Amino acid sequence: MYFLTDELVFPPVDSANVEGLLAVGGDLSPERLLLAYQSGIFPWFDNDSIILWWSPDPRMILYPNEIKISKSMRKVIRDNKFTLTVNTCFKEVLEHCSSVPRSGQDGTWITEEMKNAYIELHKRGIATSYEVWEKDKLVGGLYGVDLGHIFCGESMFSLTSNASKFAFIKLAQELQAKEYNIIDCQLHTDHLESMGAKEISRKEFVKFLK
Repeated sequence: MYFLTDELVFPPVDSANVEGLLAVGGDLSPERLLLAYQSGIFPWFDNDSIILWWSPDPRMILYPNEIKISKSMRKVIRDNKFTLTVNTCFKEVLEHCSSVPRSGQDGTWITEEMKNAYIELHKRGIATSYEVWEKDKLVGGLYGVDLGHIFCGESMFSLTSNASKFAFIKLAQELQAKEYNIIDCQLHTDHLESMGAKEISRKEFVKFLK
């Protein structure tokens, strides 16, 4: 196991263990976080743990042009049930992502330390939020780290049916128009797979980063 020091460096990602755990310790400074994402690494831990850094193999990603939009979601979009904004209430999206209960999860990994770190990234124009509104109420959204050619998704939430799907679809469509390579979804979920995401090898993922 690699223990990080104050030095701004990570071990090679192929030294991660079978679960994808690469290193422990360090801090959540903007500089370290940005280096992590640029290297194919992300932090993931809870309040009872020290900082854990991960680089799983395989990696879940979405090619923006492969987003799957179901018939029901096409109707939601046609009916203009939701509207979308970008970066209008980053902190609120972060709070909802940390507090909305999720099936099969006890608590949240978005600790106060994590919130402060991503808020700082947002101030620097690196972390981005997509917000979904129903009339004047915030009902869904997502946030992530924008590397300019890859969007690293972190978390999304939904207070009403289909709101987070709407945010993800709009994100994919916008990034396709901007000719982004991929959306990094980090780990496999059936939900992401149903929307077109797939697993690729860590080696292939790192090639996209470079």
